[in-house]
Amino acid sequence: MAHDFALLMDLDGTLIDTDPLHLEAFRRLLAPHGRSMDEEYYTTNVMGSSNDAIMSALFPEADAAERRALGERKEVLFREQLTGPLDPKRGLGAFLAFARENGFGIAVVTNAPRDNATMMLDGLGVSDLMDHVLIGDELPRSKPDPYPYAEAARRLGVDMSRALAFEDSGPGIRSASSAGAYTFALESALGRERALASGASEVIADFAAPALWRKIEALTGREIVR
Repeated sequence: MAHDFALLMDLDGTLIDTDPLHLEAFRRLLAPHGRSMDEEYYTTNVMGSSNDAIMSALFPEADAAERRALGERKEVLFREQLTGPLDPKRGLGAFLAFARENGFGIAVVTNAPRDNATMMLDGLGVSDLMDHVLIGDELPRSKPDPYPYAEAARRLGVDMSRALAFEDSGPGIRSASSAGAYTFALESALGRERALASGASEVIADFAAPALWRKIEALTGREIVR
């Protein structure tokens, strides 16, 4: 089904603040090896990257099967922390409701494993609002390659000139902006300057940001009364 407009949305750190949970999961994974991970390493080398790339850097001596097992263990440690209803980024519910009522298709574009994505979307109560959920490991190429965002727009039947992307990591921002999407960076540990340097069009605090709604008005040609 083709849509008038598209929202192409990262998940971790964008719809929900999960960075502290991921960092804790990595610390638990590394502890038996006598190692840890600080926020700077996480921000620079982990945010937005695939598990294979992350584990290759953390465990260069491990073979592919061992890296895969380590990645799966880390995700179990992450999911163990996802308990109860989850708190979305401010303004997300109203923003998605508006989008659904005004001809927007919505796709999640994430490097998270599908089990994680399903658990987070269900916990946020927004699974039914998503037209597609694209998982990096299930695609020919994952972020930071532009393919995932280009493919999401293709599945929604929307030209990139009518699409908005939302990201919080360097690789994700590069993926979305390289695909041609107007890319909002959600404020995160990445920082404003690094987000803009990665290709973000604008940096916003959350989905209630006035700059976001001004862009929606410009994109749709409609005055929005909120």
